[in-house]
Amino acid sequence: MARNVSRGTLLAERLEDGASFWAKFMGLMGRAPLPAGDGLWLPGENGIHMLFMRFPIDVVFVSAPADGQAGRRRVLSARHAVPPWRGVVWRVGGAQGVLELPVGTIEATGTSIGDEISIDVA
Repeated sequence: MARNVSRGTLLAERLEDGASFWAKFMGLMGRAPLPAGDGLWLPGENGIHMLFMRFPIDVVFVSAPADGQAGRRRVLSARHAVPPWRGVVWRVGGAQGVLELPVGTIEATGTSIGDEISIDVA
């Protein structure tokens, strides 16, 4: 689950853990669009690409965990409707994790830079 603590909104009810090498390599390539409420968590990452993607996504780049609060991080960048099939590598300096979410999630939750995000992968 990913929650915007600052705004009291839910980014993803079902959050897939993308911590393994294979999960990070594949990401959402070749998949169907994410249903509302789903997301992919890529811990330790500061960039993504959109090659071989079939659909746009919202992307939230977050900081390292806050001291003493393992699951809490700050939003460093929020990119809405990143288009598929772009060879651009989207990187954000200082990011230590990326949330890939269905288009419209950032707007619907009011998520913006500086917000505190709680991430819990079951």
